[in-house]
Amino acid sequence: QVQVEESGGGLVQAGDSLRLSCAASGRTFSSYSMGWFRQAPGKEREFVAGLRWSRPYYADYADSVKGRFTISRDNAKNTVYLQMNSLKPEDTAVYYCAATQGDIHYRGDYPYWGQGTQVTVSS
Repeated sequence: QVQVEESGGGLVQAGDSLRLSCAASGRTFSSYSMGWFRQAPGKEREFVAGLRWSRPYYADYADSVKGRFTISRDNAKNTVYLQMNSLKPEDTAVYYCAATQGDIHYRGDYPYWGQGTQVTVSS
């Protein structure tokens, strides 16, 4: 079992950068792939970025954030990061970190979720 907790959200202006962190607990963390999702008011929770941690290893991103966001992890610190650059008002949402041993793209494949952290981008 894995527990995750997000941090690093806040209020920023368009064009700014922000780095979210996701601290995970559990001795099996290194065997899990990790993902970031977001949910804006009135919208469904959507995939933002995922990092598959079994062969083949790869990262993938939603088209809306490609080239601006980067997911990474530090297994020694049991932490996953989401570096967000060139933020836009449409990036405003609650951001969730989650752990899976399934497909990184599908919300339903993630059994472990954090409580979320608010990111607000003003224009």
